[in-house]
Amino acid sequence: MTTAETESVPSPDVLTRPDGTSIAYHRTRADESRMRERGRPLPGVIFLGGFASDMTGSKAMALDAWARARGQALVRFDYQGHGASSGDFLDGTIGHWAEDAVAVIDAQSEGPQILVGSSMGGWIMLLAALARPERVAGLVGIAAAPDFTETLMWNTFGPEIQATLRRDGVYYQPSEYDDEAPYAITLHLIEEGRDHLLMDQPIPISCPVRLIHGTADLDVPYRLSLDLMEKLESENVEVTLVKGGGHRLSEPHDLARLTRTLDALCRDVA
Repeated sequence: MTTAETESVPSPDVLTRPDGTSIAYHRTRADESRMRERGRPLPGVIFLGGFASDMTGSKAMALDAWARARGQALVRFDYQGHGASSGDFLDGTIGHWAEDAVAVIDAQSEGPQILVGSSMGGWIMLLAALARPERVAGLVGIAAAPDFTETLMWNTFGPEIQATLRRDGVYYQPSEYDDEAPYAITLHLIEEGRDHLLMDQPIPISCPVRLIHGTADLDVPYRLSLDLMEKLESENVEVTLVKGGGHRLSEPHDLARLTRTLDALCRDVA
């Protein structure tokens, strides 16, 4: 990247938490004149990224461009220990990251919001919707992975990996993607995640929910979205299965599907 290109990338704003930690975020505010032309306000959108991802990924940036083109409010942010936010990734837990999401909803958004959660962000969006039901107008999950620390990590780890976690407190899981370093998975992440498990009982969320999942997802089986649909108390839940789609769903046609889904959900809840 050239110097000129670097200078053109805006620095994120920072939300400082009461405990002194900081959450980096970018906020696109609604274009009020565009809203008046439509004759009705549209909900804001908040993007919740995945495990070890940040707010500069392809889905986050596609949503940012979509929101700017529509004059619609959007917030994308980094959990603690991710991207430009403070903290050490190894100290992170599902509870901490859910608190980050709720803090962003409270401090950096106005009115009803649609939460868009990718992978782990799908679990975080559910926890945030339970914490702030009056602020959440709808949910969109992309390969949503509620309870993944238990069902997709601990329960699938063999005895050697579980012993490593008990002995060292951390296990470095090789990534399926050539361009990524191993994922650091801590015992604390898994043990604390048990305080936030959702899939063993009905989930009292009543807003509209849209779930998108690839049938060839090797990280989060697509049947998890079907199970989630059954657990949600909402009667307005739709699941879109993408034949042959992988976990990331970040190709141009995948991103176009995501924005179409958001377009339709915004019309439904406006």
